[in-house]
Amino acid sequence: MLQLSTFYAIINIVIIMLIRFENKGGKVMQTYEIPRDYKGESRILYIFSMKALMYTAIGIIPGLILYFIFNAFGATVPGIIATVICGGIGFCIGTFKVPDTRKFEITEKTGGESIDDVIKRAIKFKQKKNRIYVYMKEETKHD
Repeated sequence: MLQLSTFYAIINIVIIMLIRFENKGGKVMQTYEIPRDYKGESRILYIFSMKALMYTAIGIIPGLILYFIFNAFGATVPGIIATVICGGIGFCIGTFKVPDTRKFEITEKTGGESIDDVIKRAIKFKQKKNRIYVYMKEETKHD
């Protein structure tokens, strides 16, 4: 005689087999991976991508300078707060995007782009002495 646990195992296998088959045509249902927009970045400690970690580390550097200045005067806590704030600003620059809203001119033009990309372009624009070169195709007339 069949034991009760073996009977339940057989019933579960039959149910799983029935679920895997579609009612129409008896084809096996397939699973698909849901694509995600990672842009080739892996996550560290769940919130840090490589880019965000790099910008956070760069942001901590001025905070550490402020920490040592405050520490020289005996104020350790404001130095720690300055370091955390500078690191947070670096994290925000490396992680967040400019909001896509029409209320301000800057967000209308750069909405949806990474903040660091906008800053890089602004620096390049200032280095070129506020010049933008526009290349236009010349129209040729055929007589």
